[in-house]
Amino acid sequence: MSTDPKKSLLAIAQECISRAPVIILGSGASAAYGIPGMPQLKDHLLGVACPKTAKSDDEAKWGEFQTKLNTTDLEAALDEARLPEYLTALIAKSTWDFLAPFDHQVFERAIIDHDLFPLTKLFLHLFNSTQNDIHVVTPNYDRIAEYAADAGKLVHYTGFYYGHIRARASNGRPRVHVGNSAARTVNIWKVHGSFDWFRDGDGIVVGLPVSNSRPANVSPVIVTPGIEKFRLTHDEPFHSIKLEADRALQNADAYLCIGYGFNDTHLQTTLVERCRGKNVPLVLLTKTISATAKAFLNSGKCGKYLAVEESPSGCRIYSTEFPAGEEVAGDPTWQLGEFLKLVIS
Repeated sequence: MSTDPKKSLLAIAQECISRAPVIILGSGASAAYGIPGMPQLKDHLLGVACPKTAKSDDEAKWGEFQTKLNTTDLEAALDEARLPEYLTALIAKSTWDFLAPFDHQVFERAIIDHDLFPLTKLFLHLFNSTQNDIHVVTPNYDRIAEYAADAGKLVHYTGFYYGHIRARASNGRPRVHVGNSAARTVNIWKVHGSFDWFRDGDGIVVGLPVSNSRPANVSPVIVTPGIEKFRLTHDEPFHSIKLEADRALQNADAYLCIGYGFNDTHLQTTLVERCRGKNVPLVLLTKTISATAKAFLNSGKCGKYLAVEESPSGCRIYSTEFPAGEEVAGDPTWQLGEFLKLVIS
């Protein structure tokens, strides 16, 4: 057991990366690229008007929802208001309309700056081995992971075939081949949907090209917070994607969580089962460790962990050796780029 926090940080970090971790991206990973989070989305939704065609009862429910939203978070407001289906769909569309243009801005930056994503460096490092697949699990709608794979000239797979109008993959996972060998692939399991998934009038879900505006006559396939999240995630494509995410999490030898707040029960259960009493290291990099993340790490259910957050001196780390936290002066190692400088030579 080390009494030096920097040595402890380095030892767990290197062990995690050497085990080819499953990567879990939270909202903090998106915020680093200017994509707004829940507070900004909340403000946007407070300004969305109820459709003029709504019945008076539904208009009252929308008003109740916005009143609740004004004093609480989006998930709690949706749980309490219990909106009809078409108003829940309005929230999904309004969420897409507000957030997707920010994702498109990242896409435009990625076209000219192939060094934009530290995630690309991580992918390439993990593939500098016998590893054929990397698994990324995320509740985020944005395409940061996809752009990062593209920047490294890597194949990525999200549960859909390849092309401009992408049908959902069936009868097994398709593989791109280079010569006679299957290409190394970044599998990105988006458990709450994606900005490029849409449902047509027949209920068929397709993947469409990157766009700055919502295509006509289709609806975005994203799950917003609230009680409907648990119903919708039993439907396709979420059911199949969740099975793939669970399989990746259950078979993981390590976890690298980036900007993840541990606020999603869909993912937490598997993490607890895998980490409890097992030698499966978990590393969390985030600007500020959430209360739920601290509760999870302090519960004793994670046998080996490292959590790194911002501090005035550089970063503050938490681990089984330093459960109360310890300052580490120097570089802001809570940022993925700085973390990789430390871990990858």
